[in-house]
Amino acid sequence: MIRGLMTAAILTLAATASNAMAEVKEFKIVIKDHMFEPAKLVVPAGEKVKLLVINQDATPEEFESYDLYREKVVAGNSQIVIFLDPMDPGEYSYFGEFHEATAQGKIIAQ
Repeated sequence: MIRGLMTAAILTLAATASNAMAEVKEFKIVIKDHMFEPAKLVVPAGEKVKLLVINQDATPEEFESYDLYREKVVAGNSQIVIFLDPMDPGEYSYFGEFHEATAQGKIIAQ
């Protein structure tokens, strides 16, 4: 009986965790010609966000943001996932360190 209760509890927790992950909204940022598209991305404030950063250039780029405390290299012709914790309403800048003159963007939480 205890084993059955433990199994039921584990399944309930797994289902809850799965539902929580399914509710995270995903947004895409594409790197092409050393620029971010879209340059301004609007996301919901107060919600966890999943960013899929796709680098269509042959050379690597770095997604870096002092505002979001994130720094991650995206190899050429590849993609990465970045999870952002719930944000207060506002604008959060990011840039590509390898091509900083052209790779600029903002995430707008509202």
